[in-house]
Amino acid sequence: MTIPTWPTTLPRPDRDSWQKSPQDARLKRQNDAGPPSYRRRYSSVAQAVTLSIMVDRDGKAVFDKFRETTTSEGSLPFYMPDPTTDGWGLFTADGQPLLTNDDQPLLLAAQWLCLFGDTMPAEAVVGVEFRITFSVSVMP
Repeated sequence: MTIPTWPTTLPRPDRDSWQKSPQDARLKRQNDAGPPSYRRRYSSVAQAVTLSIMVDRDGKAVFDKFRETTTSEGSLPFYMPDPTTDGWGLFTADGQPLLTNDDQPLLLAAQWLCLFGDTMPAEAVVGVEFRITFSVSVMP
């Protein structure tokens, strides 16, 4: 089975809408007195990430087709560029960009294996574009 990849024509997620929180891997113990205590329930923890993208009508069609058809209504895992790492430049300790031999910036690359989250994507019209807000679960 080939794992689908996030469409390259879709834009990076907006930075101001990005939120990430780990899945709670703890199991709370009830004590007779004093503060609660916890133990680890499982060792692999997914990350819940909320994202949004601004797209035009064509971008909305690409997103809809990816979710509905390629990921079978969001039920299949897919690879997505990590918006916090992928495409960001590398810098020296004093803040200078690291360059290749032909003066091109060195960029980081990373991708997530993820699934669409518990809530289905929501969209809103903003001018002539669409803001699509969705969540993904990033697999450990």
